[in-house]
Amino acid sequence: MPRPNTRDYEQLFLHDLPLMDTRAPVEFAQGAFPSAHSLPLMSDDERAQVGTCYKRHGQEAAIRLGHQLVQGETKAARLAAWKAFVAAHPEGYLYCFRGGLRSHTVQRWLADEGIDYPLVEGGYKAMRRYLIGVIEQQAAERPLLILGGRTGTGKTKVIDRVDACIDLEGLAHHRGSSFGRRVREQPTQIGFENALAVALLKQRQAVHGALMLEDESRLIGRLSLPLELHQAMLRSPLVLLEVPFETRVDTVLEDYVVDLCAEYVGAFGEEEGRRRYADYMLASLDRIRKRLGGERHGEIAALMAAALEAQMSHGDLSLHRVWIERLLAQYYDPMYDYQLGKKLDRVVFRGDRDAICDWFENYRSSPSLPGG
Repeated sequence: MPRPNTRDYEQLFLHDLPLMDTRAPVEFAQGAFPSAHSLPLMSDDERAQVGTCYKRHGQEAAIRLGHQLVQGETKAARLAAWKAFVAAHPEGYLYCFRGGLRSHTVQRWLADEGIDYPLVEGGYKAMRRYLIGVIEQQAAERPLLILGGRTGTGKTKVIDRVDACIDLEGLAHHRGSSFGRRVREQPTQIGFENALAVALLKQRQAVHGALMLEDESRLIGRLSLPLELHQAMLRSPLVLLEVPFETRVDTVLEDYVVDLCAEYVGAFGEEEGRRRYADYMLASLDRIRKRLGGERHGEIAALMAAALEAQMSHGDLSLHRVWIERLLAQYYDPMYDYQLGKKLDRVVFRGDRDAICDWFENYRSSPSLPGG
């Protein structure tokens, strides 16, 4: 028996059901859902032609043109791709922008091939609207606990150990600092918001009580946190991760030297990857030149350049510790102290990684605590 079409957007996202996106490639590139695959009915150029025809001559003429553009070998190739998707994902659904002509056309053409495949009623627009509502609702209703701490304390290591959390930097694919850009590009703003909403939806389903988020500015790289969520974060209790200075240096060395260099090498090969990594690190330091001051920037840049040379020539990482220590003590820590001074009234706990993880489990289940 054929599966019916659906408007149950919650179940689609909770279970990461495969979604066949029949919109044009340019629409998909602007923003998509985490489990969506781009298998368009029309190319960007074909869609533009049909759109122009619709404006000038109306819907019937546009439909005729669409059928003229997508026929013969073109239609056969797209049908083959849709059939392969259906075979690989029999539990999935298809959709277009509004759940209208394009998705019904694909559904009908598949039916002509003997394949019944359901569509998402309301299409992308309705699903997107639903996810925006999830963010707004969770920002208004879900108690949050914000994890703060100096640069290098390893906040992500705590986030990774906690069930009731969302890794905002992981979703944004950016570490949130001047050196935070990764090799792979960040998602689009819409794609980031969609993924964040799905993560919030899954957390709403899985766990109750407070949700832990890392303390972030509104921007993570070039992506912006939804306003309602960020405002809720600014009102929420704050827990501070505190670890020894040497541990912080170790963490920065691991994240921004060992791991990030390995990302570049993995993406571009040994020689080109190392060269790009070194250029990126020096360029990242240049971006904070004004805030460092010319003299201090020059000193740290020379230390970084020497460390990169030692790393590239004979694998010695020890010199990196020198510029990391200088940058933490002279730039990041004073900036952190200034920012913390404005939110001390929100601090409810301080501790190391183990202490915070243990405390948070009790905090989440205690109705007597803020956000519990």
